[in-house]
Amino acid sequence: MTELNELLDLLKILIREPSVVGAEHSFFRVLQRELEERGAQVTWYEGVLVAQGNAPFSTMFSAHIDRHGLVCTGPDEFQYAAFVAGNRSDLLGNSVSEQLINKIVDRFDTTPVMAYEPWSGAYRGSGKIASSYVCERRNNLIFTLEGMSHLVAGTPVAFADKLRINADSISGQLDNVLTAAYLVHLFSLGFQGTAFFTAQEEAGKSWRYLLEWFRRFGNTTNRLVVVDTSPYPDRNEADRQQLVLRHKDANASFDAQLTNTLAGLCQASGVSYSYKDEYIEQKNALLSPGQSPQSLGSTEMGRIIAASAGAVTGTTLQIPTTGYHTMEETASLTSCEAFLTLLKRLAGLVS
Repeated sequence: MTELNELLDLLKILIREPSVVGAEHSFFRVLQRELEERGAQVTWYEGVLVAQGNAPFSTMFSAHIDRHGLVCTGPDEFQYAAFVAGNRSDLLGNSVSEQLINKIVDRFDTTPVMAYEPWSGAYRGSGKIASSYVCERRNNLIFTLEGMSHLVAGTPVAFADKLRINADSISGQLDNVLTAAYLVHLFSLGFQGTAFFTAQEEAGKSWRYLLEWFRRFGNTTNRLVVVDTSPYPDRNEADRQQLVLRHKDANASFDAQLTNTLAGLCQASGVSYSYKDEYIEQKNALLSPGQSPQSLGSTEMGRIIAASAGAVTGTTLQIPTTGYHTMEETASLTSCEAFLTLLKRLAGLVS
């Protein structure tokens, strides 16, 4: 537990640093400092920060570092940053789902916020969300903020947050600063592989930056483990497993051999796990006629497998959480401990 406490101390620092999707540069600066202090060789590319040890192709992990927030789009007008950064569309050219917009419209009322300069991270003021509504003409969420009328268009506004540690869980805006903190911590333990920290995952763009790196520097075959959180509707569902694996997502099938390796490490470590794609398929099988099935989801891993024509393969390792994309996203401490155990074993840091 002592080692987990060290990681949580790092997470306390990182979660207070803003990293709104589309305005992550200042957070990259924070990551660079923390990584270089731990001996990593750090290089910036467009949309991705790459940290490496002396054996960069031995084990490769990726975590996205953008978090949801707002962006000023006009005088005293603020929109949901992920929809603006993603041009209010997914990669197939379809407009943002009305169902998704309506699902999150009321999540952030009265939430405290802070504005910052996207490059330097300099503080530009604080306030709170007064109200939000769906603008059908612009197909986006529009927010009214208190105390932010001085901001100019293009200024990112982050949800002000800090880590809360409870008796058996942690909570905050965890997606995805949580698993990014783990990758930073690995270098404290002597990790010699590669850790990618990608921008704009919430806008569906991060895989493009990652693929560009592999096209520049990768081998003929490249195996990657993407780490993230995985949402569940309640604690009962989330606590049925400590870690979450996948065979596939909506875009592609994952590397079966690597997925089986993760499952074997879980078994050897006494860690419970499940497969998210099987969970969703089982839920869909119970739907009544006329009900819409849940998508298998679109992950960074699936997108890059599909787009690279097999040059990049891999799988995902995720921490189950509740309260996804809110300030109260929660992960159990047992899952956090299990995640650290699996990363260390996968990275060859313990036998």
